[in-house]
Amino acid sequence: MTDVLFLSSADVTALATPDEYVDAVREAYRERGTGAPARPRQTFTRSDPGGMLTSYAALLPETGAMGGYTYAAGFGAGDAWFVTPLFDAETGEPLAIIDGASMNPFKTGGAGAVAVDALARRDAATVAVIGTGPQARGQLRASATVREFEAVRVFSPTREHREAFAEEFADRLEGTVQAVSSSADAVDGADVVITATTADSPVVSSDDLAPGTHVTAMGRYHPKKRELDVETIERATYVPDLRERVTRDAGSFLAALEAGAVTEDHVHAELGEVVAGATPGRTSAEELTVFDSGGTGIETVAAASMLYEKALEAGLGTTLPFAPASEALTGR
Repeated sequence: MTDVLFLSSADVTALATPDEYVDAVREAYRERGTGAPARPRQTFTRSDPGGMLTSYAALLPETGAMGGYTYAAGFGAGDAWFVTPLFDAETGEPLAIIDGASMNPFKTGGAGAVAVDALARRDAATVAVIGTGPQARGQLRASATVREFEAVRVFSPTREHREAFAEEFADRLEGTVQAVSSSADAVDGADVVITATTADSPVVSSDDLAPGTHVTAMGRYHPKKRELDVETIERATYVPDLRERVTRDAGSFLAALEAGAVTEDHVHAELGEVVAGATPGRTSAEELTVFDSGGTGIETVAAASMLYEKALEAGLGTTLPFAPASEALTGR
């Protein structure tokens, strides 16, 4: 029998800062770049009632943790539930079960920020954010820890949403934060562009992306849905979180592939390979770089492990008894 720590969403909400998430996720991608195993998401769907069950996993030997995400959405409830199991990478013993909802934008934001740090120009000072939901907020909070943004421009089709977003971040960031009336206005002259939307078709045009821009696209991971147009993928030094998922659910890349604009060899490297120094990232100030984020167990396990350690130090959580298989199956 072993004790497993259960951490509620409330337990982890304010347990770590954005820069702590970024540091943990950066180390995890470095491990991935040196061979740590991770697999893309797998999703099972049904239509009546509509819903999906999704999972993905990673093993981080140097962090000493493994696990991933399992989440369900829909099935008549009209909501989503995020469960994060965390295991000891050496013994296999369960360490924690975490309600992953509140950490989701932070750990995903961590991955985006690691990409900004690895791929954006060092002097990047202006960021465009397309989208105003929790993921857009998480991306901006995290990315602001790796670059000193002097100006933020945000666009959402809903005026109230973009204005509320701008007002919120005006109090959080030192630079100016402005709500603008179009995606083109947001992107014009931006050094970094973040797309975090539920759009089914491109939300930025390649024509609006200046040479030297870095784009983090993280709102869509569906083979028939995309945030970036074919021309952007064709121009870009293209870096996904996992190479294996590119031909599964990276809709922007698949559209460019189907159009004959690129081949599978267009994938420059995984983010982990760039972070680990195995493959160079940006090599010129004029280069357009794209990080295509679909969500992986890499950032999930990294964040969960960090939160687990901090919860132990803070005395947070509830312990649950877990029986090993040898005991449960034999009754001994």
